[in-house]
Amino acid sequence: MSILVGFPLLMILVMVQSAFVSNFMLLHGSADIVLLTIISWALQERVDTAWHWAVIGAVLVSIPSALPFYALLGGYLLATGITLLLRRRVWQRPILAMLVSTFFGSLISLMINWGILYLGGHPLPLLSSLNLIIVPSLILNLLLSIVVYTLVGGLAEQLYPEVIEA
Repeated sequence: MSILVGFPLLMILVMVQSAFVSNFMLLHGSADIVLLTIISWALQERVDTAWHWAVIGAVLVSIPSALPFYALLGGYLLATGITLLLRRRVWQRPILAMLVSTFFGSLISLMINWGILYLGGHPLPLLSSLNLIIVPSLILNLLLSIVVYTLVGGLAEQLYPEVIEA
């Protein structure tokens, strides 16, 4: 059921990210709301489709992106893996887990993207990329992470209602 909801939701988020979010830049960095949604989804207790959402998100983001599919897939899957690991370890503090997952997931995803571009013949200097793209993108992702976590948490409660036994 949640995969059927995830596909159109992620498709809408890709359109919003491409049309609006990418225009709100800090230096040259922009937020990745699809990645934030995937991380938020993976942090929800009753959710068991986090890997599916990561693959669907990577496929959908790769359509309008110039990056190859495997770069986005690798970044999103590693971010999901980190998030699921943190969900088991830091589950009593979901906001902390969201911030840590966002930081490391975004950093890994952005570094994979930089590496793919570098190996693909677009040699961007690492220090300039860190200062102008990666760190500003991390800041924007961290600022939006709590809002996205709250919205995705509401969606998860609707799709996975808590069963109370009598």
